[in-house]
Amino acid sequence: MGLFDLEKHFAFYGAYHSNFINILIHMIFVWPILFTASVLLYFTPPLFKLSAIRSLDDGFLIFNYGFLFTVIYAFYYVGLDKKAASLAAFLVVLCWIGSSALAHSLGFSLAWRVVLASQLLCWTVQFIGHGVFEKRAPALLDNLAQAFLMAPFFVLLEALQSFFEYEPYPGFHARVKAEIDADIKEWRTRNRRKFLNLNGIRAQRRYERKWSPDNKAKQETSISNACSLATQNLLSPSK
Repeated sequence: MGLFDLEKHFAFYGAYHSNFINILIHMIFVWPILFTASVLLYFTPPLFKLSAIRSLDDGFLIFNYGFLFTVIYAFYYVGLDKKAASLAAFLVVLCWIGSSALAHSLGFSLAWRVVLASQLLCWTVQFIGHGVFEKRAPALLDNLAQAFLMAPFFVLLEALQSFFEYEPYPGFHARVKAEIDADIKEWRTRNRRKFLNLNGIRAQRRYERKWSPDNKAKQETSISNACSLATQNLLSPSK
């Protein structure tokens, strides 16, 4: 899977996000994760000297790691798709500006608490979306880079597709849907095989425990004792 293969990456993402409720949850909670992460990155040291820009509201935009990640995200998105990704890149830059203003206003002692609470809320709701509605583990367990780098763009692309029927090029959604359906079918087949294999292993273990030499000897002893007791009852004179 190539780094800029939008079709393959979006199909992989879509295979983990096929339930409407789970998709909606990600549309709402993915971008706040990026925003609040940028708030925390505001407090990283500048990459260059004199890299602070005085803004009109007396805040700061600093060329630090938050700015670096913003540039990486923006340029990577534009490399995936010119139209939708340009919008995504613009939103990433707005997140950097807005998070910088918020972080400068709150200060580190309060900002990290806000970030922690927001991150816990957003991640928890998304895990619930996967566990309760999607019934499949999140993509980050299989593709960590995609989960953190591509997810903001993919939820935007999902929204543009759902509400405006946008597609990067003709036939994109049809091919992606076919790949998603094939991936989900394969995943369900693997899970069914694992379930059957697990049940088979459990049955084999129960059989082995039941007919192990020790259990077999115990059963034979119990049968022998029962037969002896019955014989004694028959031979004993009735009172």
